Amino acid sequence: MNKIHSLDRLRNFRQGIIDQRKKFAATMIICGGTGCQASRSKDVIEAIQNELASQGLTEKVHVRATGCHGFCEQGPILVIEPGNIFYCHLTPEDAQEIVSKTIQKNEIIERLQYKDPVSGNRILTEAEIPFYRAQNRLLLSMNRLVNPGDIEDYIAIGGYSALGKTLAELSPDAVIQEITAAGLRGRGGGGFPTGKKWTETRNADGDEKYVICNADEGDPGAYMDRCVLEGNPHLVIEGMMIGAWAVGAFKGYIYVRNEYPLAVKNTRIAIQQARDLGILGENIFGSSFSFDIEIARGGGAFVCGESTALMASIEGKVGEPRAKDVHTAVDGLWHKPTTLNNVETWANVPAIIHNGSAWFAAMGSKGSKGTKILALTGHIKNTGLVEVEMGTTLNSVVFDIGGGSSDGKAVKAVQTGGPSGGCLPVDKFHLPVDFDELYAAGSMIGSGGFVVMGQNTCMVDVAKYFLTFLQDESCGKCVPCRLGIDRMLEIVTDITEGRGKPEQLDLLEELGATTSETSLCGLGKTAANPALSTLRYFREEYEAHIHNKKCPAGMCQALITYQIDSETCTACGACMTACPYKAITGEKKQIPTIQLELCQKCGICRSECKFESIQVN
Repeated sequence: MNKIHSLDRLRNFRQGIIDQRKKFAATMIICGGTGCQASRSKDVIEAIQNELASQGLTEKVHVRATGCHGFCEQGPILVIEPGNIFYCHLTPEDAQEIVSKTIQKNEIIERLQYKDPVSGNRILTEAEIPFYRAQNRLLLSMNRLVNPGDIEDYIAIGGYSALGKTLAELSPDAVIQEITAAGLRGRGGGGFPTGKKWTETRNADGDEKYVICNADEGDPGAYMDRCVLEGNPHLVIEGMMIGAWAVGAFKGYIYVRNEYPLAVKNTRIAIQQARDLGILGENIFGSSFSFDIEIARGGGAFVCGESTALMASIEGKVGEPRAKDVHTAVDGLWHKPTTLNNVETWANVPAIIHNGSAWFAAMGSKGSKGTKILALTGHIKNTGLVEVEMGTTLNSVVFDIGGGSSDGKAVKAVQTGGPSGGCLPVDKFHLPVDFDELYAAGSMIGSGGFVVMGQNTCMVDVAKYFLTFLQDESCGKCVPCRLGIDRMLEIVTDITEGRGKPEQLDLLEELGATTSETSLCGLGKTAANPALSTLRYFREEYEAHIHNKKCPAGMCQALITYQIDSETCTACGACMTACPYKAITGEKKQIPTIQLELCQKCGICRSECKFESIQVN
């Protein structure tokens, strides 16, 4: 590739790409993200490419393997342009029919289209699908336009033009003013004002400064940053470059957890392609600005999502946090001024510079501007990545976009903000996706993990699960976090196993408050949220475990027994066949009996019974 030494050269290069691609009669856009790859999307892509070749269409049809389209429940997804034809749940065996009918003859294959989940047979276009209709997809919509391994795709849609505008028209202070006026807040957890952070680094003493992208996304069930980075790495790179110009940095790092191999692969390709074109390196676009990026891989420790622990890890030290008496904006990586933002925060920067701060600030709520990407998982019909305007209610996210519970039963709660977030009941679903509103309710947006919970979820057991996770991930450096989480977990475990005492509830609240107030870093300060929020909103479940020795949800094994309902049992014998412990006995065509002394309460019999005859007492 010839290097792009000026903005005129960038514009000419972009126009050349656009002109070259006019030769294609159609574009087949296939999701190649990690989620769809698990559903054989790579095989689908290969099968389509082979079929196009066999029918002599390779030069007429462009195949674009992209990052995540968001609707993970329906993957692998294919969109065909022009026409915006939306196919889902593809298999490699569908390739021949798609090419022969849709590409060659413009015939729609009805069985591959999305059907209205209410009527069950009405075909919906992509714009009509409820999952997409209620979103505002500023960042995620770009994934389908870009093959992450092809920088030309990104440049063709205007990529790096915001960087060009920055270097040609905006001083560093002007960039920071735009980001501040936009109201952009960090998308990684605390929602700290981005412009304020950049200002502090800009004003810090020293000529050697750094910018870092935090892609150490450790929350169970969260994969927003992974999908943005693996689907559109150039967007993140451009955002970092604009931020580097603003704060006076010449080197950047993208810190990616080891469990994200596709994100690492695509980002490495993107960095090298940007270097080859001269977009990364010395005197970018003929200016005085020089900048380069290096990838640093983390070992998967949850605590390394914390800023000072992350920087220690980059330096080759143990990933432990340090006291916050001096901000990393002043004393960060190698004790140099450092700006750290997460993937989604950096990804918002180019659009703010391109469209202006007023455009971004017009979206969202009073204190939370723009959009937020959420990972919607759990007992929900439509799992996937969701991008909504800040201020959208939890009710809209769970029911309008998510479609409600996966089993048709009532939703009990949603946990927001990952393991350090809180669990909010249905009567709080009027609350908006807003940094301050959710924090006041005892939860947080966090990085954006939203786990929906159904009626069979025990909220005490949920607190136990997340406290167990946080205990494992605590670095143990400070006493409040190390011992506080241990003691809270002991109490919650006692309650789920029938040893709970009434006075332990007050002690749990006291421990939670002390841990939150005195821990060294954000992990410890938020570790009590799962226990405190479930105790605040579901206290009756804790009391039932303690006073009645019963688990209302029927999940805590120490407090339940199984029994067969003779009124509904058909004596089919499925439960006897399924039980791995031979705890269900009986004669053929007679109602069986559960031998309680042998029953391990694994629940397999319940899942196998089609008549819901296995009852929990």
